[in-house]
Amino acid sequence: MRLIGVDTGGTFTDLVLLADGELRVHKVSSTPDAPERAILAGIAELAGPAASDFSVVHGSTVATNALLEGRGARTAFVTNRGFSDLLLIGRQARKRLFDLAPPPPAELVPPELCFETGGRIDAAGRVLEPFTAADHARLATELARLAPEAVAVDLLFSFLAPDIERAVGAAAPPGCFTTLSHEVLPTVGEYERGVATVIAARLGPTIAGYLQRLATGLPGVPISVMQSSGQTVAAAAAARRAVHLLLSGPAGGLAGAAHVAREAGVARALSFDMGGTSTDVAFIASDDADTSALLTDEGEIAGWPIAVPMVDIHTIGAGGGSLAWID
Repeated sequence: MRLIGVDTGGTFTDLVLLADGELRVHKVSSTPDAPERAILAGIAELAGPAASDFSVVHGSTVATNALLEGRGARTAFVTNRGFSDLLLIGRQARKRLFDLAPPPPAELVPPELCFETGGRIDAAGRVLEPFTAADHARLATELARLAPEAVAVDLLFSFLAPDIERAVGAAAPPGCFTTLSHEVLPTVGEYERGVATVIAARLGPTIAGYLQRLATGLPGVPISVMQSSGQTVAAAAAARRAVHLLLSGPAGGLAGAAHVAREAGVARALSFDMGGTSTDVAFIASDDADTSALLTDEGEIAGWPIAVPMVDIHTIGAGGGSLAWID
């Protein structure tokens, strides 16, 4: 079995074929409107048009770019009664403490798509307000009327009573892409959990369609996708974990840099990964067991807190294709 690594960037798509202990590299122009086109063309040129005796590990910036550009599915947000402003209020942290007229924060979900319902529990898992049949009928009617493309459910302390969140999620219209906070990020903190759940819902249909088209073009080929943590997940499950793919591309490069540092016996290193659009830097350190990139659950992308595990990487919007001038 041969292994093909694929890194999709905004400018180029890079491929590496590992077979019989030898490496071959290949580069094609990316096709941002349909990233799988460049991947399939590159694999055909690298491995042969009819070959299928390989597996694919794929790092991608599709989720990142969609979030940064504000693209994605029209998403509804469902939470407990009294908490429909949860995403807007956040932690009430201000980036400019002394600005008396700060600009309003961006809306992750518009108010008309934020819904409140029953099903509240306390920190001990005790039911304070049940999710009733009337709640289900009312929520289902409202969601059907507004017809969102995706639904994100984020109830307080949901990870202590996942059955309630599943019941709420069942009120979504048939065929609607639905994410539940206890599956996306089962931790304390309804705001961070809600942001992750909404992003997973918003990006899920885009990621699902793109990976499905890629799988259709590579029948019978095992496909894994790099996650922000530097670990991989099967492509079939990746769409349900779209928020975990926000640093998919940079994490792959960082994993490679950590491998080189490990093989060279370097205990401390700084990675520098310049693409056509941006440049990523990260610190690589070693302990007694391994040399690897540092992880964080306090990342931020596009101004939103991303509390899922991800490599601690810093990005600037200047790459090899950037232009500098004197004003």
